[in-house]
Amino acid sequence: MKYLVSISYDGSKYYGFERQPKLNTVQGEIERVLKKVSKEDITIKGAGRTDRGVHALDQKAHFELSHDIPCDGLRDAMNSLLDDYIYINYVKEVDEKFHARFDCVSKTYEYYLNVGEYNPIKNDYIYNYNKPLNIGKMRKAAKYLCGMHSYEAFTAGERENYNSIVYKISISKKDNIIKFKFDGKSFYRYMVRNLVGILIDVGRNKIEPIEVKKTLEAKKNICGYVTAPACGLYLTKVNYK
Repeated sequence: MKYLVSISYDGSKYYGFERQPKLNTVQGEIERVLKKVSKEDITIKGAGRTDRGVHALDQKAHFELSHDIPCDGLRDAMNSLLDDYIYINYVKEVDEKFHARFDCVSKTYEYYLNVGEYNPIKNDYIYNYNKPLNIGKMRKAAKYLCGMHSYEAFTAGERENYNSIVYKISISKKDNIIKFKFDGKSFYRYMVRNLVGILIDVGRNKIEPIEVKKTLEAKKNICGYVTAPACGLYLTKVNYK
């Protein structure tokens, strides 16, 4: 039987989602628990990878068991054994052909940045930038990043293809917290954090919005933006048809 799970986790407590030898990861912890529940070695396939320090409210993954377990019972059993910083939101049965990564049609990420006083309590969960930013200019710059583009200038590492679609970027502010929301087809390594990084440079008047368009077209970091820290980033939704 093949199952799909929705997972929430506190990324500050793990070395990323993907399993790594001798390191505490989200995938490794879930596979450890599934082995206890099913009495067999289980490999889960995630909808994507999140880096060390990145959080999730709705990461998705699938796995197969050799015998059927009711979904609610499986969820409860997993949650009773998992670390306190991982929670299974739900479990559902899926078709044998389903794949958590390849069947994904879009993802939503949110990034939280504090422009008010430094907050040590939330330091693992927001970016304590603690300086004012021009939201109007950032919104103008964000429009250049939407649509179908090559995002090579905003992706870490080498890939065969850097093309993707960003459907929408919204930027809002409440109580000194700026929220960046990204809806798109695919997001590559460090891509969201790099998009936030260049938007911050626009917001602090280091560069003009048009420089974002030029960077996108140049396919390299021509303006010297810095990758935003992982602590403010959340994977909030993984969508399927």
